Amino acid sequence: MTTKISELRLNLDEPEDELLARAAARIKVAPDAILGYRILRKSIDARRHDDVHFEYAIAVELEQADQKRVLSLADRRIAPFEDQPFAWPDPGPVHLEHRPVIIGAGPAGLFAGYFLALAGYQPLIIERGRAVKDRVADVRQFEEGGPVDPESNYLFGEGGAGTFSDGKLTYRGAGPDVDKILEILADCHAKPSIRYEHRPHLGSNRLPLIVRTLRRKIESMGGEIQFSRRVEDLQITDGRLTALLTSSGRVRAELAILAVGHSARDVYGMLLRRHVPIEAKPFQFGIRIEQPQAAIDLARHGASHGHPALGAADYSVSVRARGRDLFSFCMCAGGYVMASVSEPGYFCTNGMSESRHDSPFANSGLVVTIDPTAGGNTHPLAGIHYQQQSERRSYLAGDRGYLAPIQWARDLLAGRPSTGSIPTSHRRGARTAVLARVLPAEIMEALQSGLPTIDRRFGGRFLEDATITGPESRGSAPVRVIRDPLTRQSTGVAGLYPCGEGAGYAGGIISAAVDGLRTARAVVAAHAPIAR
Repeated sequence: MTTKISELRLNLDEPEDELLARAAARIKVAPDAILGYRILRKSIDARRHDDVHFEYAIAVELEQADQKRVLSLADRRIAPFEDQPFAWPDPGPVHLEHRPVIIGAGPAGLFAGYFLALAGYQPLIIERGRAVKDRVADVRQFEEGGPVDPESNYLFGEGGAGTFSDGKLTYRGAGPDVDKILEILADCHAKPSIRYEHRPHLGSNRLPLIVRTLRRKIESMGGEIQFSRRVEDLQITDGRLTALLTSSGRVRAELAILAVGHSARDVYGMLLRRHVPIEAKPFQFGIRIEQPQAAIDLARHGASHGHPALGAADYSVSVRARGRDLFSFCMCAGGYVMASVSEPGYFCTNGMSESRHDSPFANSGLVVTIDPTAGGNTHPLAGIHYQQQSERRSYLAGDRGYLAPIQWARDLLAGRPSTGSIPTSHRRGARTAVLARVLPAEIMEALQSGLPTIDRRFGGRFLEDATITGPESRGSAPVRVIRDPLTRQSTGVAGLYPCGEGAGYAGGIISAAVDGLRTARAVVAAHAPIAR
């Protein structure tokens, strides 16, 4: 019988082996009465700077008699626990004529492919970019000053945009689908602790191996992945998908999962031409702020800052600013600012960090939610046009060389230009700029209102040596490809399954992976594999 015990505390210097004794003392049994235990949750409690510690929730196995007595204790921190089973449907009644095709090898596409391959459907994954090993080389060449490769970059290629991020695995939901995704990632060389850490993180240095391992698992189960093959059009007959037209030929398909990323702007244009129902949706837009990591460590951990058990401190903030919520996005402790670029002539930022978090800089997006239709523009691509305006101005402000336009935070608030050399982790370098000339007015208003409030919460350490680059424009998709909530198919094209972040239904690695899993589940429930 399993019992959950919450709010178990360990000090920074105590080993996790101490959890067994703490749990036994809490439930008033001898340690050897606990038949086994596993960690369900681990987090840092830094609410008091003079008492920073770890807090755990664990599940313990007890004999039935012991559990009955333990649950009778008047302690809110003790409760019965039962794992929710992972559910998978039987194949549907109609056999497919062709193997299912997945467009895009980001988290949504890879996990849709994994579960379809596991169920015997032998899916074909088509990816416009290159395999992750080659993609790493392309990104490194760009970082060293080379041109943008529009097909293999920070955003396009095996693993999707998340491969060159810090690999955060945060997700608002929970349950067996999330647990299954984390279990598979752990089996693909991620740290086992991602299954219970409060803010699990893969690290950009580990992600290529994880992605490659996942691909090989798909291939070992009969799936196939084709790289450097771009889907350029859909063949639709009587409202049904019949084929995909790609850069290297036609692919017959009555079923395709559309799992492109949020920067596949050419795909959105193609869908619009083919009258596939799409709409503009609210999306996140803002800037990337960067500070010395030591300042964040001190602000978050007080006298315990620098303790090896804590590592680099992160943060999450949200304030109300000029009628909008200004909030942190993709905070990268000990990380780097990167040029999240997929098209020549445009510039925008993102952040990444390696598993060691050993950069001397911390950075985070600070964004607001923009509704592109608020001014009456109902064009489905209104949000993309909004992004492009600032991205083009940012590119020009960086001397057309993908330098990050940068300004001291204190100068941005004072309305004055910055002078001299400004430190940054951006590997292609930076160029001082007046960001008010780059960013939309509503973003500037939110920053001028919200930044001082955040700084006060950090005791004046948040802005002291902070720099700002921008824009942070690719935080989420500005478009939604409309689908039926039950069948998960496009409401206009039978057999087309919009899925993941680019379709407007996810916002991060785990949410995209879960959407891919659930889309694969819907495919299996409706169809059987090709008859052999």
